[in-house]
Amino acid sequence: VAVCPNSNQVHVYKRASNNSIWKQTEVLEAHDMNVMCLDWAPKTNRIVTCGADKNAYVWNQDENGKWIPAWVVLRMTRAAVCVKWSPLENKFAVGSGDRMISVSYFVSENNWWLSKHIKRPIRSTVTTIDWHPDNKVLVSGSTDYKVRVFGAYVKDMEDAPGSGPWGATSTLGTLLAEFPNSPNGGGWIHSVAFSPCGSKICWVAHNSSICVADANKGNAVVRLFTKHLPFLSCIWLGPNSIVAA
Repeated sequence: VAVCPNSNQVHVYKRASNNSIWKQTEVLEAHDMNVMCLDWAPKTNRIVTCGADKNAYVWNQDENGKWIPAWVVLRMTRAAVCVKWSPLENKFAVGSGDRMISVSYFVSENNWWLSKHIKRPIRSTVTTIDWHPDNKVLVSGSTDYKVRVFGAYVKDMEDAPGSGPWGATSTLGTLLAEFPNSPNGGGWIHSVAFSPCGSKICWVAHNSSICVADANKGNAVVRLFTKHLPFLSCIWLGPNSIVAA
C-alpha cells in the first residue's frame, strides 16, 4: 500500500501473508511540495504521484525492487489535485487547479510521458476523475458545481475511437455530457464514478447529495438529498448499488 503523510513523500508499506504487521519498505521522494494525489496501477505495477509543485512522476520498480521516478510533462501552472489510471493502464488523467485535465501517455521513442489537455468548458478546479470501462471516455467533477463527460481517445497511441452510450469519442476533449449538481448549483463535486457497465455515473457533492445519471435514459438524473455531512467518496458495488462515504 502507498500512503502520503501530508508531505512531499510517499511511504510504501508491505505486509507478509502470515503477518498482520505492515512494514515500511521504501520512501518515494521526488516532489518539492506536498503530494496531493496518487494512484497505483495493479496490472503494470506503476505508481503515479502528483503534487502541489505542478509536477507528476510515474514510478517503476527496477530489477532490485527499488522504485525509480520518471518525470511527466504536465505543462500545468497550478497544483495537480487528482489522478487516475485508465482501465488498460496505458494512460492516466490528472485534474488540476489550472481548470483543465491532462491526459498523459508514454512515448517510447522519447522515453517520457507526454500530455494532452482538456480545457473547455471547465471553469474551476478539477477535484475528481474516473474512467469509463472502455478506456476512451472519462468523467470529471469540479468546483464550478458541474460533472462533465469527455472523450479521452488519444489517436497517437490508440487504434480506433470508441462509440458507446455517451456518444462517439473521435476527438480528445469532446464534451459528451454536462450535469449541474443541482438547479441552484449545489456545491463542489467531491467524487465521481462510472458504473461497471459504463452507462451510469454517480457523484457526491458538498450539498450532501448523491446523484446518478443514466445515458440509456436520455441522461436523466436522479438526486438524493440527505441530512448528513457532505459525502467525500462514492463507488459502485454492482450495476444497481452504490456506497457513499
